[in-house]
Amino acid sequence: MDLQLSGKRVLVTGASRGMGLEIVRAFLAEGASVTATARRTSPELEATGAGFVAADLADAAGPARMVAQVLDRDPRLDVLVNNAGGGAMPPGGFTDIFDGSEADWDRTFALNFEAALRVTRAALPALERASGSVVNISSDSARRVGGEPLPYRVAKAALNAFSRGLAEKAADSGVRVNVVSPSATRTPLVTGAGTYAAHVAAELGIEHETLVAAMPKQNGMLTPDLIEPAEIARVVLVLASPVVPSVIGANWAVDAGALKAV
Repeated sequence: MDLQLSGKRVLVTGASRGMGLEIVRAFLAEGASVTATARRTSPELEATGAGFVAADLADAAGPARMVAQVLDRDPRLDVLVNNAGGGAMPPGGFTDIFDGSEADWDRTFALNFEAALRVTRAALPALERASGSVVNISSDSARRVGGEPLPYRVAKAALNAFSRGLAEKAADSGVRVNVVSPSATRTPLVTGAGTYAAHVAAELGIEHETLVAAMPKQNGMLTPDLIEPAEIARVVLVLASPVVPSVIGANWAVDAGALKAV
């Protein structure tokens, strides 16, 4: 299938590794022109040949400054993928009913919700000129009890609500807004040292690798393995593509059946 993405101008946040990196690679393979952003680049991202703008999107001024730099290079923008996100359980979070202090909540919301809000606000005029699309990367934990820290789950729930509301408002200008909600995915945020999963394993007194291997079943997934980032990237391509113009305000679960709902 020709997804009609060749020549499209694409901006991907949180693109130095994991899902973001695979999303960059997937758009480039379709012939799109991609600008990637993250706090810092990586050898893997540099190897793709994508353009790069360094930005701290958790800083309130970072998103607008980054988008301005991207549009200074080329004022056209067809697709925005808000992928930046993540976080870890703060010290003492496992014994705190709120899973962290107010400052911890503020940091988590800044990266997992407010960054997408601010990047989209800054990019929307260019997206309107192109009748483009926005794809926000959320998480199945926003609709699943337990699992990830409470601040992260609530921030992703806010992202879902924002995305659905913006889809209604932006449709008249020709911009489509959709969401992808993965379950446990094989990314450095899950498998890397010092992550939430690593901290949970330490609290439980088990090996990190043992916990990661058990995550699919614990999340209610119907497959035994973590989801590969490239699978998420393929779904993002479809949602961003002009060949599905009626997909608006959708939240596509890529969760191996983890969400138990009809």
